Amino acid sequence: MTALAISNIVLWVLVVALAAVVLALTRQLGVLHERIAPAGALMLNRGLAVGEPAPVIEVTDLEGRAFRIGAPRSDGRSTLLLFVSPTCPVCKTLLPAVLSSRKDERGWLDVLLASDGDLTEQRDFVRRQHLEVVPYIVSGALGLAYQVGRLPFGALLDEHGIVRARGLVNSREHLESLFEAKRLGVASLQEYFS
Repeated sequence: MTALAISNIVLWVLVVALAAVVLALTRQLGVLHERIAPAGALMLNRGLAVGEPAPVIEVTDLEGRAFRIGAPRSDGRSTLLLFVSPTCPVCKTLLPAVLSSRKDERGWLDVLLASDGDLTEQRDFVRRQHLEVVPYIVSGALGLAYQVGRLPFGALLDEHGIVRARGLVNSREHLESLFEAKRLGVASLQEYFS
């Protein structure tokens, strides 16, 4: 009987000690979370610089509509050019956020999706992902002009055809960081926080 009582006391002491450790770790996670600022879209060192004019490229989307990407716009709207691929799993998970942002920012922003490769595969991707409402451009030259090396990659162009933000866009937060960088007048949120 004495051994049973001692073992119960030892177990309760261990449970209380473990609970205290879990609470301490939870508090430390909260402190770390507060210290970490949102990173925003990852800026790559190569490619077009923020603040310089975008190359003007004439392309057509899958529906045959013509676009002059990078040209100044008389309607005062900005353009988000997002490079995606049917074989990119991150791109597929990002697309609902892109469609939502397109709707939320419709007062000042047009969204264009761009890719390259087989037209049949691209049309199937548009159909499967329900992207018919967004202009979808298939052009290898466009990706080369913007020096896209990894996907999904976004470039935000203002109404004058100037690159206002760009970078890898892996989440909704990264996507919205492009908009915030333009609003704040900085190249990226990393620049703003540093």
